Amino acid sequence: MQDMKVLWTLVCRNVKLYFKDKGTFVMSLITPIILLALFVTFLNNVYKSSLIAIVGESTLNEQLVNAFSGGWLLSSLLGVCCVTIAFCSNVQVSDKISGSEMDLNSTPAKKHIISLSYFIANFFTTFIICFIAMVVGFVYLAIIGWYLSFVDVLMIFLNMILCVLFGTLLASIIESFISNQGGLSAVATLVSSLYGFLCGAYMPISQFSGVIRNFVMFIPGTYGVILFRNYYMNGVLDEFSKSIPSGVIEGVRDSFDGNVYFFGSKVEMWQMYLVLGLSILVLIGIYLAVVFLKDKKIKK
Repeated sequence: MQDMKVLWTLVCRNVKLYFKDKGTFVMSLITPIILLALFVTFLNNVYKSSLIAIVGESTLNEQLVNAFSGGWLLSSLLGVCCVTIAFCSNVQVSDKISGSEMDLNSTPAKKHIISLSYFIANFFTTFIICFIAMVVGFVYLAIIGWYLSFVDVLMIFLNMILCVLFGTLLASIIESFISNQGGLSAVATLVSSLYGFLCGAYMPISQFSGVIRNFVMFIPGTYGVILFRNYYMNGVLDEFSKSIPSGVIEGVRDSFDGNVYFFGSKVEMWQMYLVLGLSILVLIGIYLAVVFLKDKKIKK
């Protein structure tokens, strides 16, 4: 019971530190802001033009087109946020730089409790921001055109939890080896700039060359983004199917990452969940090993 109280106190402390640091908070939102800016100035028209080129302008109305492009944007936004924000919201590196982590390690609090508090706080902060983004996105879709079912909304929420857990674990493992501001900035910048491209947030994976397309399919987080794609597109594509042949619908899925292929074989949704789930389990094992080794090193 005492350990739980200590853990909760440290988690609250870490969450407050993150939201109190305005610079870190803004830095964690750089990639989503860039994505929104690109969407408003460029990507929205590109998505609409590509969709119309596939299905034909006469078969679509403006509300359907807006709902489709909006859903594609939101799936990109959530997919990126779940990982990039996790890399910017972990206060552990800041504590190392300021010496606060050393002070915490000198207290009676168990070392693995301190490490766990960083992870849980990182998960909470990332989840809070992603949840707000999800809700704002739902409001946006309700305004321009709502075609999501209750199941779609539920699965988007559950998929967000999985992706946040994946991103938080990955960030916690990598940042446990960083002890200076330069290293943190380098990693955060690298992840923010590359991850949006690699997971297909800026342009569909189907538009990549064959080599790059197969390479990104080795990245587990990519499957989380693709799952978001499917749930955001399901309702709109069901509406399309009332006036468009099924072959054309499959063409839309292929072009906009509803369907993805790994070395020519279609990846089913259950396989995406399997890859994402196994990746999370592997990362949990690695994280626990890192915490154990760190705890052992401190005791020495």
